[in-house]
Amino acid sequence: MSFVTLVSGRYLRTRQKRAFISLITVLSIAGVTLGVMALIVVIAVMAGFENDLKSRIMGIRPHLVLTKKQGAFTDYNQILARIEPIGGIETASAYITSQVVLRTTTRAAGAVLKGIEAGQGKHGSESLDTSQLAARSLLERASGGNSQPPGIILGKELAANLGMVRGDTLYMISPRGMLSPAGHIPAMIKFQVAGLFESGMYEFDGTLAFVDLKQAQKILRMPVSVSGIEIRLEDMDQVAEISRKIERVIGGGHTMETWRQMNRNLFSALRLEKTVMFIILALIVLVAAFNIAGSLVMMVLEKRKDIAILKAMGATAKSIGRIFVIKGLIIGLVGTVMGTSAGLVLCILLKRYSFVHLPSDIYYINTLPVNLKPSDVLLIALCAMIICLAATLYPARQAADIDPAEAIRHA
Repeated sequence: MSFVTLVSGRYLRTRQKRAFISLITVLSIAGVTLGVMALIVVIAVMAGFENDLKSRIMGIRPHLVLTKKQGAFTDYNQILARIEPIGGIETASAYITSQVVLRTTTRAAGAVLKGIEAGQGKHGSESLDTSQLAARSLLERASGGNSQPPGIILGKELAANLGMVRGDTLYMISPRGMLSPAGHIPAMIKFQVAGLFESGMYEFDGTLAFVDLKQAQKILRMPVSVSGIEIRLEDMDQVAEISRKIERVIGGGHTMETWRQMNRNLFSALRLEKTVMFIILALIVLVAAFNIAGSLVMMVLEKRKDIAILKAMGATAKSIGRIFVIKGLIIGLVGTVMGTSAGLVLCILLKRYSFVHLPSDIYYINTLPVNLKPSDVLLIALCAMIICLAATLYPARQAADIDPAEAIRHA
């Protein structure tokens, strides 16, 4: 053990008559511990919220949307055949979307109609079960279109606004009607509610209505064209690479929009909020760092004679400075390790037992989601150690600049 490490360790074990400095040291360790623990827990919870929100949004929306720049999208079957061999694509299907009005005998509401290729896993949505739409489409084709009305799947909130339950019938009114001597007549088709879906997002549950692609083409008078192609990937983080591959395969004339672009504002706001919370909670560690600096300054003033003797015995100014840097780093390291351990334990308890409950009428979840990332823990620990290191530089410089002759003369 070098004399620098030895002296740093001895300075940490202050005698009873200097208990005030020991108290400041303990408070410094407690401050670093509290700050690191709070940072780990809050960042883990915010990452959990972001991950849960992302999974809910991506359960309804596709990872990649391909549309035509100009004209009707009529060659979608050829495009689907070209992109099918590309690796990393889970599903790819055509879709149609438009705004419509849903009307019952007593109520009416605007909705976003989305025509999809019915069948589980045959569209760009993950959490939507469209098997009922597929069954009804097959039954209608088998009977020549003279059986019961085609099916429609409504969001839970939209169905509640219309007073609809499974099995009820309603009328869909589309602005794409036809011209008659009396003027423009909107198209209107009768549908039967085949099912409801709930994503937990009011934006989707209160506006979306799903029908079979053929029915959407019929009511919107688009018999051979679609709005675009939606693609779901095996790994959503590879969307940039796969979009470049698709662009090379299909050529120009098309526009591709990734899930990051479609939800840019939301996820940018979440990242900004996470960054701000990190900065705010890092102030706790910064306050603890001021305590470390204060205790080291007091230690330098108290140990002027000892420092002078060490310099007279041959110790360099650099070695004297390292003594106080190492002492401050030991305080920071102890606080960081304790805070990291406490934060990890608290995150594990929150994830396993969910003892913090949220009001379900305000939030879309009932418990705090926790997503503990090793990279976040390492970043928090590293930032805490850097702050503690910065707090030791001024006291170490003070100790290194002490003149041994002046210190011994005034001791």
